[in-house]
Amino acid sequence: MTGQLRHMLRDDDINHEEQKAILRLGMRFRSDRFYKRPFEGPQAVAVLFDKPSTRTRSSFSIGVAELGGYPLVIDKSGSQLGRGEPVEDTARVLTRMASAIVWRTYGQDRVEQMARYATVPVVNALTDEFHPCQVLADFLTIAQMRGGVDALEGKTIAYLGDAANNMSNSYLLAGAVAGMHVRVAGPQGYLPDPVIVADAQRIAADNGGSILVTTDPREAVAGSDCVFTDTWVSMGEESEYAIRSKPFTPYQVNDELMGLAKPDALFQHCLPAYRGKEVTASVIDGAQSVVWDEAENRLHAQKALLTWLIGVQRGDEGLLA
Repeated sequence: MTGQLRHMLRDDDINHEEQKAILRLGMRFRSDRFYKRPFEGPQAVAVLFDKPSTRTRSSFSIGVAELGGYPLVIDKSGSQLGRGEPVEDTARVLTRMASAIVWRTYGQDRVEQMARYATVPVVNALTDEFHPCQVLADFLTIAQMRGGVDALEGKTIAYLGDAANNMSNSYLLAGAVAGMHVRVAGPQGYLPDPVIVADAQRIAADNGGSILVTTDPREAVAGSDCVFTDTWVSMGEESEYAIRSKPFTPYQVNDELMGLAKPDALFQHCLPAYRGKEVTASVIDGAQSVVWDEAENRLHAQKALLTWLIGVQRGDEGLLA
């Protein structure tokens, strides 16, 4: 196998079979936290944060260490990026020292620019447009609970709330890659970019899935296998909660809405959650909720992704199985 540099910048940077391979690795890491250690040495992985984080910081820091590496965690305040250094200059420096770069930042153009100049894999740990690592963890949770990775194909998932945000975009693309039937519901003015929808529809058609964008939350949830939501207010907008959240009130995931899904439907939330807002306490703390497994699976899915990317770059078949 010849090595090839690959990045994970958006959910459709991998194809159907590659997504399944990464999720299978994630299942192995669930069973054995130290299944593979591709960064033994330790080799460094640069983990950059322009935004606050709990789960991303914890899961990548612990994950890199468990992969045998050293997580070089750099906050915006401690980085020259935060003082205006060009992204390409940072990329040229880090790729001479680190084996991979993970970045949680703002515009998608920033991680894309990093990848253009990097000679090691670059992973999008969240941008304003996409959150691929979260959705890998979410799909790993469905695989864990519903019979394995192959069981994802044909599943119906529903996402409710702000359908114009990064989570909506990632569910559309990743669900299409998986061959799922993806339904996204949000109010007028908060629906996904038509370009993303068109990309998702094209990919879904190739993989046996489908895409539905609607303003009707009941239509989205009816008969679904898993229901997702996210906070209605993004980081830094908490002071505007009362104003910004008003259009989303009909999209609250409550017992009545969950009752329209399949009887064994799962509920997931990427967290942090606001009980009584986007989801009721009875749902997120109820029997159908798998949010804590979902949070743990960030660790396993991201370790799998890093292992797969490094395996592809090194041409190492042993890291891909």
